[in-house]
Formats: sequence, structure tokens, C-alpha cells
Amino acid sequence: MFTTGTRVDDDVSTGGGIEHVAHLPKAEALDSPAAHNSDLAFTGDHVIVGNYHGFAVYDISRPEEPRHVSTVLCPGSQGDVSVSGDLLYFSVDYPRANEECGASAVSATDPDGFEGIRIFDISDKANPQYVAAVRTDCGSHTNTLVPGKDGEHEYVYVSSYSPSVDFPHCQPPHDKIMVVEVPLDDPAAAAVVSEPRLFAEEAHKNTSGCHDITAYPERDIAAAACMGDGVLLDISDPVNPVVTERVQDENFAFWHSATLTNDARHVVFTDELGGGSAATCDEKTGPERGANAVYAVDHGGAGPELRFRSYYKLPRHQAETENCVAHNGSLIPVPGRDFFVQAWYQGGVSVIDLTDPDHPEEIAYFDRGPWDPESLSMAGSWSAYYYNGHVYSSEIQRGLDVLRLTDPRLVEAERVRLEEFNPQSQPSLPSH
Repeated sequence: MFTTGTRVDDDVSTGGGIEHVAHLPKAEALDSPAAHNSDLAFTGDHVIVGNYHGFAVYDISRPEEPRHVSTVLCPGSQGDVSVSGDLLYFSVDYPRANEECGASAVSATDPDGFEGIRIFDISDKANPQYVAAVRTDCGSHTNTLVPGKDGEHEYVYVSSYSPSVDFPHCQPPHDKIMVVEVPLDDPAAAAVVSEPRLFAEEAHKNTSGCHDITAYPERDIAAAACMGDGVLLDISDPVNPVVTERVQDENFAFWHSATLTNDARHVVFTDELGGGSAATCDEKTGPERGANAVYAVDHGGAGPELRFRSYYKLPRHQAETENCVAHNGSLIPVPGRDFFVQAWYQGGVSVIDLTDPDHPEEIAYFDRGPWDPESLSMAGSWSAYYYNGHVYSSEIQRGLDVLRLTDPRLVEAERVRLEEFNPQSQPSLPSH
């Protein structure tokens, strides 16, 4: 039976042109404090919400009344998701005893443990089917979909980190990502086809893998956030991405994610100071740490060059019991302008005007009070993305929120309609 969402205004505050139009609690099978909601992917009239214990599918044909369609219970931690046609790619970042969905957790020292990418067939949204699993070194913290140029294959870039000499499938220096090739006519045959090594001696001492990669396939480029480094990649050969530029920032503790502007002239990197579990949106931390950094991408030389332009930090200080730091977001497709919507954990959702890259500013926000006013705990918006007229926020503990933007500057975005959207695989949007 479908469960229909309802509007919930309890403890909600908003500013600027934004409305909270619907909320749907986590699916029952995924509703525990340890089963964190994580990332989102969109296909047609559906959104898939990743979760540390599996994923849930929601019908958003009526955004003000989202409906729960199905749940897949398949623990493995992280639960990063990408969707392509009838296929769903799901990240497993903590070892299980074997590839089965019901397998128990095991130590990373277990040579028989599985972590990596699971593939599901979601052609029947009410009854997803498990297709295959691909082991990847150090598991899969996140995954990024890159279409193949032949129309017969696609590729999943797998980011992971934290190697140890004690982990048989996660050995130092782990200076690489993993590329999984998926034959579209036989996805069960998916396999790792390359292990591009991205880091040389000039890499930051703390870098041992990437946290997240955002690809822009139509322009053959990608921006990678890799612990101590921000990286640009040439992905014209998707099996063999090549580093073309790297940058470091003394104010960044952990390069977490990236988003390119539609013209690829700027990139927004995020710093996940405190690993997402700390209260960093306060006066003590300041405006330049746990923030976004905006870089210009200069394509005028032999290769692209990154030039720092500015920081953006959530301007509203949060309580000491609220984990808050820059996290996942996406462009709002307004032709000729650069607007961005972003999750900040318990800092809520921020809508940002990046059109002047030297002076980004918040123009709207959605926020709640602390999940637990007495102690610091993990909660808040993990990801906030714009899709076909609304913003969808994956709330770690509470579930799925739907927001509508009412600022007149954003109205043009409603004309842009996508059939599919993976925020870590940016589509080219209308420019006028």
C-alpha cells in the first residue's frame, strides 16, 4: 500500500522565496537512528532515496503528495545511488559476509568480506530486483555515473578511501579510483576495467582516495573532491580519466564534493570539516572553514587552471547540538544565472546566488531546530537537489522533504524538465 506524504510545519523555519510543501517519514524498514538517509537519484516521476540499510522508491508525480512505492532492505552503509534507465547502482562501504543483501557485517580485515557496487533492476518500481555485485577496493563510499560513447556501455566511477595494511581489499597507498564497466545488454557482467591512479608526489599528505566525483559528460570533464585535494579530470576516455589540474586550500579540512557551473567556468568545492558529525556553523569556526570554495576554471592555457574566487558559508549560526557543514547540492537551471541549492545537515537547505562568484549570497533557506536539543547527534539534510520544479531534501533521520521555490528569479527553472537526474553526473542545461 502506498503511504502518502503530508505537509509538516513543526519546528520549521524558512526565509526568502521557499515553501515547505510535503514531508514523508522514512520507510518503516529503514526507520532506525543508524539507518541514515543518504543521497538521491531521480528517474521520471520517481526519486530513489539511498539509506545505510538499503533504499526506498517514491512516486513524485504529485510533488505535494509524494508516495512511498517500495523499499529494498540491503544493509552496507553509505547507500550512495545513481540511476540509469532500468538500472540502479548502490554503494556498499562497509564489508558484509558475502554479496547477498541479508549478509551480516564483518570486519574490513576479513578477506572474504564484500564491499563495492550493487546493481538493481528497477524497471518495476514496486519490486526492484537484485542483479549483480562488483567488489571494489576499499568499498564504495560514493559512485558517479559516466555514459559510454558507444551507447552500449556505461561506467561507474567508484570513490573510496581510508586504506590500512590490515585490510586485504584496501591496501595503502590507495592513490586511485575504480572504474566499473557495465554492458547495457548484460549488466550482470559488470566488472572493474581500470584503476586510474590520480595522485602523485604533489598530492596532499592526507589524500588516500577520493570522496566524491562530479562528472560533466557532455564537456568531457569532471571535478573530484579527494580528501586533501581538489582535482579536475579529463574524461574524454571514460575508462582512463586523466588529472589536468589540482589545488589545495589551507582552510579545507576534507574536500568532500564538487559542482560545476553550467558553462564549466566555475566549480564549487565543499569542505566537510568534522566529517559531517560536528557543529561547525558557529562564530568560533568562522566563515572560511566548513564552507564552499568557489574556483574559476581558466581554459585559456595548455590545460585548465583553477583560480580561487571566494568562500560561501551558511550565514545562520546553528546550535551546538546541530551537526552542520557544507554538503551535497545541485544547480537550479535558470538560464544565464548560477543558482545553487545545497544541504547543510542540521543547518537545513540553503539557496545561493553564485552569479557573482566573488560575492555568493543566500537568497532563501529551509531549516529546523535540533534533532536532539540535549546532545549532538547525526541528523539533518544530507542532500538537497532541484528536479523538475521542486527541491527534494533527504533528511537523515526524518525522511524526505519537498520544497517549492517562489523567488521570481528562479521561475525560469520550472521550464527545464529532465527524464533522469544524477546530481553527480551533470547534464548540460539550457543557457538562454
